[in-house]
Amino acid sequence: MLDANSLFSTNAELIGSPELRGLNLVMGFTGIAEAGHVVSQLAEELLEQLDSELIASFDADQLIDYRSQRPQISFVGDHFTDYERPKIELYRLHDGMGQPFLLLTGAEPDLQWERFTRAVISLVERLEVRLVTWVQALPMPVPHTRPLGVTVHGNRPELIDGITAWKPTAQLQAAIGPLLEVRLIEAGHDVTGYSVHVPHYLAEAEYPQAAVTAMEYLGAAASLVLPTDRLRETGRDVEAQIARQVDESVEVQHVVSKLEKRYDKYAENETRRSLLTKDNDELPDAEELGAEVEAFLAGLPDTHRGPEPGADSTD
Repeated sequence: MLDANSLFSTNAELIGSPELRGLNLVMGFTGIAEAGHVVSQLAEELLEQLDSELIASFDADQLIDYRSQRPQISFVGDHFTDYERPKIELYRLHDGMGQPFLLLTGAEPDLQWERFTRAVISLVERLEVRLVTWVQALPMPVPHTRPLGVTVHGNRPELIDGITAWKPTAQLQAAIGPLLEVRLIEAGHDVTGYSVHVPHYLAEAEYPQAAVTAMEYLGAAASLVLPTDRLRETGRDVEAQIARQVDESVEVQHVVSKLEKRYDKYAENETRRSLLTKDNDELPDAEELGAEVEAFLAGLPDTHRGPEPGADSTD
């Protein structure tokens, strides 16, 4: 079995500090489970707004398939520059009240998932982490006009009960976050995860409202004061753009109205049904949601649209 600890390097001066022991860890990875670019926005906001120190860096060359997650590089006049190397890094940050915590974030590994999870568990145990909280964002058939839903999971009932009303049983594509939750719990660590429900027609766009929701839940679970002011301001601008689009298109109004009726119907019976599933407890498939997505994105301003699914600018 390959040594998991060789996957990362540490800041020798900080890693042995008693001040790093017993902190809470916040996790989030960019990749497939990042509807609305929630993790990207959250990580950027935390690292820009809060004091941070790099604790450990993972070797992305061993973990990333560059053909599936092509890094960006700039071409300026007559030369290439500013290669954006994929990163997976662990930081110590201090929240708005000076409370220290840990942040593990970066690109979702493509390779060596089990070895990566062993490496993360090794760091969790070495640093005597008290609670691991993590977030992902999933595209759901829900309207932007209703409160954003969150499915909470993990092994801390006091942080789960009363928040998650809908508890479906469904087969999903795995991601590194859910696998880390499974392996951390198996190793006896406290974990709470939050899956934010992002309207599926906004999944490819930056949706600051979902990032704010993620920040609020993570902050509450880990007893942290996290910065949301800039995200809220950007979110108001996005809401105004969406409202204009809805007003200008009868087709989009129909999409939103249909989702509102479905949302309200299930909200009346929230203890027994799930917005994640159809009447037969299966997840809606891509064909059922595709027409609604295209109808909505057709009028979405380019400044708030992400890349088309499957697009590769280098090809």
